[in-house]
Amino acid sequence: MSFPASAPVLPDVRRALAVFAHPDDVDFGCAGTIAGWVDEGIEVAYLIATRGDSGGFDDTPRAELPALREAEQRAAAAAVGVHRVDFLDGHPDGILTPGPELRRDIAAGIRRFRPDRVLTSSPLRRWEHLTGPSHPDHLAVGEATTCAVYPDARNRFAFPELLDAGLEPWVVRELWYAGGPGPDHVVDVTDRVDRKIAAMRAHRSQTAHLDVVTWVHDLLGSIAGTAGLPAGRLAEAFTVLRTD
Repeated sequence: MSFPASAPVLPDVRRALAVFAHPDDVDFGCAGTIAGWVDEGIEVAYLIATRGDSGGFDDTPRAELPALREAEQRAAAAAVGVHRVDFLDGHPDGILTPGPELRRDIAAGIRRFRPDRVLTSSPLRRWEHLTGPSHPDHLAVGEATTCAVYPDARNRFAFPELLDAGLEPWVVRELWYAGGPGPDHVVDVTDRVDRKIAAMRAHRSQTAHLDVVTWVHDLLGSIAGTAGLPAGRLAEAFTVLRTD
C-alpha cells in the first residue's frame, strides 16, 4: 500500500497546523518547509501529542525531561517563526495508539485553531526504513490525525463534548504527510536550511550527540538529488492530499 500522487497545493492557505507525536519530530522532518510557510505569511501552529519523556541520550532524570523537552520545542518553533505550540496531556510517550481519546484531542486542536492545512506524520509504514519515520508513535499520530481531519473535526455529532466546550466543526481542506513511502511533493528549502539547523539544535537533549549540519545536508541533499534538483540544493519531501 502506498499513497496516490500528490494533489496540487492549495494557493490560498492562511493557517496550517502541524500535529506530531514528540518534540523534535516536526523539526527533523519539516522545519525548512514550515519556515517557508511562515515567510509566505501563513500562520502556523504546532500540536504535540507527548512531551517526549521516553526519549533522550544522556542521564537527565526522567522527571525533568518533559519540561525540558517542552522548552526545547518552543525554542525550536521560534527559530522558524512559529510561536504557538500546544501540548496534549494524558498520552504517554512510546505507547500511543490512534484510539478515540487521541482522535478527540486532535480534533479539538483542529477546531480550536481552524487550519486550512494539516501537516502530520505518515500513517503508512516504510518497510525499508523501520527506524525514525516508522516509529509506532508516529504511525499512531498520523492515523489519529487523519481520522480527526475526517470525520471527527467536521462532524458536529462526533465527540459532542467538543460542542459543549464551544468548539464548532471545522473542515480541513488539505493534508500533508511527512515520512511516508514515496513522497512526491518536493520543497526546496536551501535558502532556509540555517533555520532548520537552528531548530534541530534547540533540541539539545536529542541532538547534542549528532553532527546536525552534516546530517541535514546529507539527507536533504539526497532528497533534492533524487527529485532532480540542481546540485547543491536541499529539499524536504511530502505527500499532499485534498480532503474533499
